[in-house]
Formats: sequence, structure tokens, C-alpha cells
Amino acid sequence: MSYDTNNIFAKVLRGEIPCNKIAENQHALAFYDINPQAPQHALIIPKGAYQSFNEFAAMATADEMSAWLALIADVAKQLGLTDSGYRLLINTGGDAAQEVPHLHAHIVGGHALGRMLATTA
Repeated sequence: MSYDTNNIFAKVLRGEIPCNKIAENQHALAFYDINPQAPQHALIIPKGAYQSFNEFAAMATADEMSAWLALIADVAKQLGLTDSGYRLLINTGGDAAQEVPHLHAHIVGGHALGRMLATTA
């Protein structure tokens, strides 16, 4: 499956769709989620055309990887979540309900989040 250059995050990166930017570096962009699931909910995306974490891990340069991870840590700090805690979530593929085919990490926090997944029998 090839990268969809018309996905919403590709449009954000090109400036065709605005975002509420938190921070940015050479290889990544962080902005607030438009449908927050917690008091603090940010998205951090690489600027490269990567659909999934698997693709990013296999193809991204060391500079891209370190810049993306550094921005994730920086955003958690900027949002004031490093002491109270936060959840870092990356959905990859259909079974994980990845909605946008561009790699993105969610940082959620600002209150107690509870169990990550409901227990199943």
C-alpha cells in the first residue's frame, strides 16, 4: 500500500489545513488533537511520509527517529505531564483502529486515565 499524499496529516504538513501547533523541529510536528480524549491530548507526527510505526522503524533515518522521540518528550514536558504521568499511544493498522494513514503518536493526560484496556474474559 502506498502513502496517501492527501491524508489529513499530509495536508497539515503542507499547510493546507491549519493546526494548533505546540512545537516543531526539523523532522516532526506536534499539535493539539481536534477531538481530545483527555484534558491534554496532543499528536506528534514525523514530517516524512510514513504510514505506520513499522514503516518508520524500518525506513526512517536515525535523525528522523531521534527528532520524533525528542519532540514527544518535549511536548509531554510543555503540557506539564511529566510529573503526574501521561499515556503515549501509537495505533498501527486496522485492528488498532488507526484512523489516519500517517504515523502519529498520541500523548494523553491531565487526569487519571484508568486501565489502558478493558479486561476481557
